[in-house]
Amino acid sequence: SAFHPDYRLLDIPATPPETLKRARQIAIKNGIRYCYTGNIHDADGQSTYCHQCGLMLIERDWYRLGDWNLDPTGRCKQCGTVCAGRFEASPGSWGAKRLPIRISEVSRN
Repeated sequence: SAFHPDYRLLDIPATPPETLKRARQIAIKNGIRYCYTGNIHDADGQSTYCHQCGLMLIERDWYRLGDWNLDPTGRCKQCGTVCAGRFEASPGSWGAKRLPIRISEVSRN
């Protein structure tokens, strides 16, 4: 996730986007299946891809969700590989607003 100068750390420069993109590629090359860039605009680096066939499973662009290529059981629609996580049958549409998540409620379902 990118650092950006704020509050008492105004003298330190922001993390260059290319640094985060390179770090993500290194992580993927070394076996990390789900690695993301954060705090920068990078739709490619914020989206989730199938580690088996490479299909974009969840398209993210800042807070917007686009393509959704998971079946209702959380599997890739192209090859059937399971994507780690808990998923709804279709994406939500929240926009840029913040919503509370109550983990205890999610874990009981």
